[in-house]
Amino acid sequence: MSTIADSYLVGLIGEGIANSLSPTMHEQEAAHHGLRYLYRPIDLSSIRREPEEVGELIRRGAELGFNAFNITHPCKQLVLPYLDELAQDAASLEAVNTVLVRDGKLIGHNTDQSGFAAAFAANLADAPKDHAVQIGSGGAGSAVAAALLSSGIRRLHIHDIDPSRAEERVSALKSLYPHQTIETVDAADLPHLIRAADGIVNATPIGMHNHPGTPFDPDLIRPEQWVAEVIYLPLDTTLVAAARSKGCRVLDGGHMAVGQAVDAFRLITGIEPDRTRMRSHFLQLTRSRP
Repeated sequence: MSTIADSYLVGLIGEGIANSLSPTMHEQEAAHHGLRYLYRPIDLSSIRREPEEVGELIRRGAELGFNAFNITHPCKQLVLPYLDELAQDAASLEAVNTVLVRDGKLIGHNTDQSGFAAAFAANLADAPKDHAVQIGSGGAGSAVAAALLSSGIRRLHIHDIDPSRAEERVSALKSLYPHQTIETVDAADLPHLIRAADGIVNATPIGMHNHPGTPFDPDLIRPEQWVAEVIYLPLDTTLVAAARSKGCRVLDGGHMAVGQAVDAFRLITGIEPDRTRMRSHFLQLTRSRP
């Protein structure tokens, strides 16, 4: 059933998001459907608010007429206590990236998992899936890990700088995917497992324009591996560039960015967006960035 409104006011809450491509991507797709749609970033760094204040911001926003919010780093888990309802996807992942304002209630969803899964299916469906290593188990990492397992990864090792967070995520995933092997990995064993894996995924902020670098030594990468990234600013992170230079199959973060935006747009408007058109527009935007 369509939820078409007279107009839409949507916000994006997170840190360091002033240069996000999501506002333009959403607004451009809305224009193709003849919708009045205004999408605005709410950069915590710029307005000098703490991530823990995300609950107050979405409550105030709802009172001021916002129809929805996208939630990004570092608020995807911090927002949970402030929501009235959670969709099944968000509840199982314990992370939210989309909040709908419906009849005075704040309802949390997660389109990161479906977005990454769609990107994986479109670009790495025939890639080896016996063993993958994922770095990062936060809000995006929770969704990516579930997407990998739902895509057929048989063994998944997860590393996080916060071991307790990785252990909690692995415990939750084991209950959802009891027939697959899911384990944490500490820093000492990480290099060996990275070299041995079929694929490697970066689900940390390391590599973003405001968090430069790589989450591990790129020299560990082998040409036979596939490498996936969740970061899209820049699209060619240091990790992506290193993997491509070695001849690896690479899934850049833009695929997940578009995938989650497609599903979020559908949730917000009730209208089916054009995935191919949104990907094309996304690439145009990245090429125009300095």
